[in-house]
Order: sequence, then structure tokens, then C-alpha cells
Amino acid sequence: MIDASIKKVIILGSGALKIGEAGEFDYSGSQALKALKEDGISTVLVNPNIATVQTSEGIADKVYFLPVTPEFVTKVIEKERPQGILLSFGGQTALNCGVELYKSGVLEKYGVKVLGTPVQTIIDTEDRELFIERLDEIGVKTIRSHAACNLDEAKAASREVGYPVIVRAAYALGGLGSGFCDDEKQLEEVAGKAFSFSPQVLVEKSLRGWKEIEYEVVRDCADNCITVCNMENFDPLGIHTGESIVVAPSQTLTNDEFHFLRKISIQIVRHLGIVGECNVQFAFDPDSEDYRVIEVNARLSRSSALASKATGYPLAFIAAKLGLGYRLFELKNAVTGTTPAFFEPSLDYVVCKIPRWDLSKFHGVSRELGSSMKSVGEVMSIGRNFEEALQKGLRMIGQGANGFVCGKRYETEDLDHDLANPTDTRIFAIAAALEQGYSVERIHQLTHIDKWFLCQLENIEKCYRQIEACSGLQEVSASLLRKAKKLGFSDIQIARIFSISEKQVRDYRLGLGIRPHIKQIDTLAAEFPSCTNYLYLTYNGVSDDIVPSEGDRTVIVLGSGAYRIGSSVEFDWCSVGAVKTLQQRGYKTIMINYNPETVSTDYDICDRLYFDELSLEAVLAVCSFEHPYGVIVSVGGQIPNNLALPLMKEGINILGTSALDIDRAEDRNKFSSIVDKLGIDQPKWKELSTMDEVDKFVEDVGFPVLVRPSYVLSGAAMNVCYSKEDLGKFLEMAVEVSKEHPVVISSFMQRCKEVEFDAVADDGRLVVYAISEHVEFAGVHSGDATIQFPPQKIYGITVAKIKRIATAIAQELHITGPFNIQFLTTDSYVKVIECNLRASRSFPFVSKVFKVNFIDLATRCMLGEHPEAVPKKAFELEYIGVKASQFSFSRLNQADPVLGVDMASTGEVGCLGRSFDEALLKALLSVGQRVPDGPVLISSGDALQKADLLPACRLLADKGYKIYATGGSCRYLNENGVKAELALWPNEEQRDDTAAALDLIREHKVSLVINIPKNFTHKELTNGFKMRRAAVDFNVPLITNARLASAFIKAFCRMSTDDLAIESWDEF
Repeated sequence: MIDASIKKVIILGSGALKIGEAGEFDYSGSQALKALKEDGISTVLVNPNIATVQTSEGIADKVYFLPVTPEFVTKVIEKERPQGILLSFGGQTALNCGVELYKSGVLEKYGVKVLGTPVQTIIDTEDRELFIERLDEIGVKTIRSHAACNLDEAKAASREVGYPVIVRAAYALGGLGSGFCDDEKQLEEVAGKAFSFSPQVLVEKSLRGWKEIEYEVVRDCADNCITVCNMENFDPLGIHTGESIVVAPSQTLTNDEFHFLRKISIQIVRHLGIVGECNVQFAFDPDSEDYRVIEVNARLSRSSALASKATGYPLAFIAAKLGLGYRLFELKNAVTGTTPAFFEPSLDYVVCKIPRWDLSKFHGVSRELGSSMKSVGEVMSIGRNFEEALQKGLRMIGQGANGFVCGKRYETEDLDHDLANPTDTRIFAIAAALEQGYSVERIHQLTHIDKWFLCQLENIEKCYRQIEACSGLQEVSASLLRKAKKLGFSDIQIARIFSISEKQVRDYRLGLGIRPHIKQIDTLAAEFPSCTNYLYLTYNGVSDDIVPSEGDRTVIVLGSGAYRIGSSVEFDWCSVGAVKTLQQRGYKTIMINYNPETVSTDYDICDRLYFDELSLEAVLAVCSFEHPYGVIVSVGGQIPNNLALPLMKEGINILGTSALDIDRAEDRNKFSSIVDKLGIDQPKWKELSTMDEVDKFVEDVGFPVLVRPSYVLSGAAMNVCYSKEDLGKFLEMAVEVSKEHPVVISSFMQRCKEVEFDAVADDGRLVVYAISEHVEFAGVHSGDATIQFPPQKIYGITVAKIKRIATAIAQELHITGPFNIQFLTTDSYVKVIECNLRASRSFPFVSKVFKVNFIDLATRCMLGEHPEAVPKKAFELEYIGVKASQFSFSRLNQADPVLGVDMASTGEVGCLGRSFDEALLKALLSVGQRVPDGPVLISSGDALQKADLLPACRLLADKGYKIYATGGSCRYLNENGVKAELALWPNEEQRDDTAAALDLIREHKVSLVINIPKNFTHKELTNGFKMRRAAVDFNVPLITNARLASAFIKAFCRMSTDDLAIESWDEF
């Protein structure tokens, strides 16, 4: 029964987006908060991720931007006195924190009841040995693990189990610290790392080559139980499910196999006593019907976000209701509006989830995929067959592919090796193999991928051959073109075969009367009436499931696509905000997006959701059906922004700033000419297309220089070169990025401040603006920098100059809607670096700190409402916000954790404080930094950086911290009266009387590493690289920027974590 004593509930969020724990928890937390609100329960949310939708106004009653750690959550519980707590909506971060609170007696002390799955059940599923014991009780087979607490035990366990084995760290997220070992040498390497994340490792038999199947199961407190969705990994076991292409519903199981595994899933969930939602993963041997249960996640996971979106069953919403004590038959499926929640969805379409990696952003990273997750985002595509869904999905991940075939040439020295050892491009290795005439059988032997999938891929390849055999587009018959479209070929793909334009193919196709049809995800395979607003486009249909909206009051908002480094949950916040404002203004809203992790693809956000591509072809198809009043391209990051000009050329009304003006700002050449014309200062630059021109320019300005192509997102292929050798290397890369656009080289400014200007304008008139300042000097990408707002160290005259320049640019470009300008400032000058005529990453941060919704104002401007300028001044705020970046280097083997002009962070947090120190400490603790409780290891870069760090080092010494330092830094500190002990560099000869820096890190004899690269020359990076990488691999906090290190040290020396105030957002 529903517990009437529960009046207030605390929900733990997942903090910053990181690899293995991304936007799916914004979606599940938002749903849970809605479910509680519906029942009149007051909600308290602890989540420092300021960019999320769930931390917005009107969703939770109280929001605390604080670290999700037992220490801080205890203080919030003490202050708020909730009766209940939800742990399963914030990923592993929330779950681990909740288990700690339970074990330490905090929940019992304050009388807080865990809603949903009992904590003991969570512990049973998290602790491998208990998990196996529990499943043994009902005779369910599991993978036998042997726990080991040191290397010798791990070796003995491996010999007993027999190689190959898999080693994993207990209590770690997304397979952190795990790996496969074929022999003892590999075991030593993998186990060594795993022990730094966990006191215990698990050794188990490897089942590589088996299938991996997942079931999402829902159970209520009265033991009613259903499976919502089953999914199958395209890749065999051995690749983390977050790294694999996942297909729903499973395609290769027989009916008997499907029901056999379904029955076991339900048996497990009932036996464990899970209440709410849960995910059961199986390893299944297709030859013998043998199976093993890999794991049970007693929380919402990445897979449950996918299952929700794939079936139209709102898992998180239902799970929250079940946690309150509702039973399944008392709830309706809010998506269909007609079916009860105990109705199992059945699908008449295929869904494909494809991960998005950004491995090329990291120096030296290993591209091989395995049991630890590396992908930063994912897409979900829908089609009526596997081929259609897969080709759509490969285009959606936005990594340059037009589909399975017709892409860039696949370059390799050994194709068999690439097929047998999966990397992020293995799907294209399969395409290359089919093109070279490999048989399905041979590819199956090398990859262990089920032959059914390989046969479907072969269908695509055969169709490609048929089209290629035609001498020109006019030769392609209507039936062949229709067949290609049914197999998911895009117009661009076909255009590439004949080296013609996409428009020629589109005109030819429409002339033949071939267009996509619009289908609903109706979740019941049309067996029962149900109406959903979840839509997709397919060429495998004969009629549309819906009628067009009334055009003049309909606006289409283009979403942000797959999360990636540089475009993440902040643009989802912007998209959702725009939709809400449109609805308040009486417009019908249509969202186009294909990211299953987002709130924008939730069933109740907009009037119609097209779960489809953000390509010119798909957007035009939706526009020609819906006839909207206009399209908003400026709230979803760079992907929709790039569509502005092509859409305008096709006669679509772009709301806000004109597409021609967007192009004038995006094209660096045109923008620079505008800046010159307005008499605004900018770093010296030139657009160059030959090496001679390059050499001449570099002679004039001198090194370092910044090299970048036109049209970029998050500094892709943007690099600083310190020497001729560097320059030669990078130019090869940059020219590849964009052949039509020559490369731009500019003088790279050192030791100056970077300042962000986020604003909304109405036909060039400023409506609201925010100026924020980076803690680090320029040269760290703005997405990686630590940002303070309002700015703390900028002169009034600089602020006035910045505002004047921004106003001039806004007027020249006739900006209507959101925009962002980046400036470089010193005492003597203000220079403009770039201008984006769209919402930026920092929009949610400045909106929430300033308490003025920038996106709401921007949307009203785009609708032509001319809102009044906001009179409020940021400098009058009595508090400060600090935004800090989250890095996921521990997941990226061999990547160098050093920051530069190319962005590397996967997420961010924003915290508020009454002083800069307080806000900074809260923010850095939220992204995994820890206040050191032991010695600190310092290598402090060049002479200027050493001087920058000196006052902070003096504070450390005064506070009684022992300081170890490498050669030059040690000498410098001692000469300046700060006692430091020498630590040897990795390339120095080891001496008995002196500690080696790497040993100090590996043996956890230091609790903070500060490593500042002098410059980016090869030797400097290899020596420092070993230290930085060791810090990441052995889980010791690391800072690589002198200004950030100084700020952090000053903050924790001046105040302890006990001094940090526990205040909710509304108290500031």
C-alpha cells in the first residue's frame, strides 16, 4: 500500500556527465521527480550538474548544487529531514552514496526510508559473492568469480579457472579497471591497475564469443512482474554493452530461447525482491542453449533509458511510482494514454543503439574496445528492418559516415586483425571485408558476430553493387531506388556513388513519387488502440499514421543529437527550455532528435517527437509534411546550426538570426573581415592554402601559432604548434578535416585571460548578457576551463569595452536570439577570438546563477515579441557560481590527461558559494578532486608557472603538508624558503636515498599530484606523461594547470569542507 507518512523525498542525481554515466540519469531523475510531484510529495534534489533539465526551476522543490557524497548528503538530510530517499535514479554514483549512508547508520538515525528496491538487495547485486550465493539458491547459473585481494591470489585464481580470464574491480562503474587476460603477463598488468580502484578484484572465466542478451524487468511490491523489452548486442560477449551496437527487440533468438531467458529474468527479480525497474544481462551460447547471468543492475541504467525510448514505456516514471507503493495494475502507461502499466510492449519495428566515441580527441589513447567503457554518447535509430535502422544510426553518430557503405576508404594494413580485435571502427572493417569479397562465414569466424546480422549487412553491400553498376542516376530504376531507400540508403549516399549533388538525387526521387512515411511507435504492434506522439520516418510503409499539425502555429525545434565531447546535456537543457516557452505562447511544438539519453526525447515534453535524423533530407521530409511556421536551429549546438543555410535555401523559415548572418559568423574569413571593418582588435591571423604562404606568415608572427580549419565544433582539429615540426604534422590533419575550406593560422596569445560573453539579442539590441571569466589562462579550451560568474578579477573598464564590442557585433550581424563571444583580455587590450550565433555550453550555468532564463528570452525574441531588456546586474549578486569540468581519463587507456585547445572534458558541474573559495571547493569536490590528507607531489613547469605556484606552495608548507617535488621545482621551492623533498623524474636514474615520483604515486604515498607541462614538446610530454598517466591509473587526484592548482590549494588551506555552507539554490 502507498505509505501515507512519506511527505518529503530526497533524490540523488549522478553529478557531472562522465563516460559510463551520462545524460540517461538526467532523463530518469526528471521522470522520477514528475512522478512524485503528481502525488503531492515535496522533493529535494542533490545534483551539482547545473546543465541538466532536472536542476531547472519547477521540477524539484529544492535543488542543492553539492557533491553527491555521503558527507554532503548527510548534511542535506539533517537540514531537510525527508521521510524517504530514492537511490536508483542517479547511476552508480547515487547508488554507492546511498549504500554508504545505509551502512554508516545515517538513514536509520534520521528515519529515512529507502523507496523501491531495499538496500540489502542492492548490496546483494553489487557484491559478486553475495550475488552468486543468492542466485545459487534458485539454481540460476552465474559466471563463477574468484575474489582476490592481492596479485598472488589473482594468479592462483586464474590458474584454477583456466585462461582466458576476465579481471574486474569490485564496486566500480561501467567496467572501470577491468580487462581480459590470455596469460599471466597480461594478468599482472590488468590486476595492478584494478587494485588501485578497488581493494578487491574478481577473476572469472572468459566467455568471449557468446551472445549478450539483456532484459528490462519491472516488479511491484505485490510481486506482479513484466518484462518491458529485451535487447541483443550486435557484438558478441567481451565488449561492454555500452560499447556495442544494441538491437531491440532481439533478432536472432528463437521463440523458445526468448521465453526461456525471459522466465529466468522474472525468477531472478522476484527472488531478489526488486521493487521498480531492473536490468538483467545474460551471456548465451547459441550452440548449446547454455547461459550465464552476467549481472543484475538494481537501478535505472543506460539500457533502461534505451528500453524506455525504444518501447514507449516510461520506465523511470513507473519505477518511481512503484517505489511509493503503487501496484502495476493501478497505473496507466502515460505514453499511450490507454494501456495499463502491466501490459508488455511488443514492437513492429527495429531499434538500433550505436555508441559515439571521441577517441581522436585524446593523445595516445588505445582504440581497442573491451570490457571497460569508452564511448561518450549514443544514438537510437528506428526502422522497419535492421538494415534501415543500422544505416540511419551510422549517420546519426556524426563521425563522417554516410551509412554502412559509400564512406571514406577504410585504411588498414591487416584487415583480419581489425575484424578479430574490435575498435571503434570495426563496423567499417566489416564493410571493407564484404567489399573485398570475404564470405559471411569467414567474417563470422573472425568476429563471432551472429551470421544473421552479417547477412543483413551483405544485403546492403549487394544493393550498393547494383546501384554502382548503373551508368548514371537516370539509369537507376524506381524499383531499385525504392529498394535502396528501404535498406536505409540516404540521398547523400546515392549521390556519392555518382559524384553528383544531394539535391539532384532528392529531385529525381521525388519525381518518382518515392517519399518516406511517418509511423508511430505504438508499442502494441497495432494489436490494440493506442496513440503516441513518438514518430519516425521509414520508406518501408505505404501510409502515414498521423495527419499534419496546423502549420501557422507549429514550430520545429532541432535537438542536439548524440552527446559528444563539446556538445552535451547543456544543449538538451536549451532545447527543452525553448519547447516550454513555445508551448506557453500557444504554439504546437515538434522536436527532432535521436538521442535516447535526453529529456527532449521524452514523451511529454513536446506535442510531437520525431525520433529521426538531424539531416537535411529528414528535416525537409518533416517540414514538407508538417508545414511549420518556422524552425529553431540555435538551441541544439553545432549540428542544427550547420543546417541553417541549406534549410533557408530550400525555403524553410529559420526563426531568429538569418542563416546568411549565421554563415558570416561561422566562416572565420567573413567574420574576421567584419571585426576588422568594425575596428575591433583580434589576434593576427591569415587564411592560407599553400605551405609557402604558411612559412612566410609564421616568420612574421613567430611561434606559437594556432592552426584550425573553418566550421568547427569544440576545437576539432585545432592545435597549437610550438615548432616547424609540429606545424608540418598538424597541417596534414587539419587539411583532411575540410577540403573545401583552407586552413586558418593565427598568432597564439599566451598568459592572457579568456572571458565569455553569453547573451540574447533582439535584432541587434542586447536583452540580457552575462560576462564570465576563466580561472585558467587562455590556451585551455573554454569547455575544459574552470569558469567563474560573476567575474572576480576583471577591471570595470574591461567590462565596459567588452559590452561595447559585443553590442557592435550584435548590431552588425542583426542577431535575434542567443549568441556567445569569446574574448582575450590583458591589462592593455581586449581581443575577440570567436563568435557563435547559437546558445553556448555555458547558457544553463549563467541562467541558473543569474536566475534569469536566457533561453526563454531568446525564444521570445525569435518569435518576434521584443521583450524588455533585463535591468538586473550580475555585479550586484551576493554570491558566485563556479563551473568545473569533469574528465574521464581513467577510462581512456594511455590517453594523456593534459589540457589544451582541443576539448577533453565529458561533463561539468556548477556550484554556488558566498565566496570564490567556497564555490570552487564545492565544484572541484563534485568532479572527483579530494582535499589531500597526505603529501603533495609537484612539478611546476616553466619559470613563470613556478612563480605562479609559489604562494600556494608556501600555504601548503604552513599548513603542515609535506611537499615532494621534481628537480627544478624542488630547487626553486627550497631556494625560496619552502621545504621540499626531491622526487626523481621517470627518466632519471633511480637512487636509494631518493624517492621516485612514479613509486610515490603507485604506492599512494602522495594524495595530490600537480604536474604542469612546461610546453608541449615531445620530451616534456613523455616524461610528464608517465607521471600524469600514473596519477590517473592509480586514482590519485591530478591537476595540470598552475592557476587552477593555486586556486584549489588556496581554497582548501583557507577553509575546510566543514565550513562549506549547505544552502539550496533558492536560498541564494
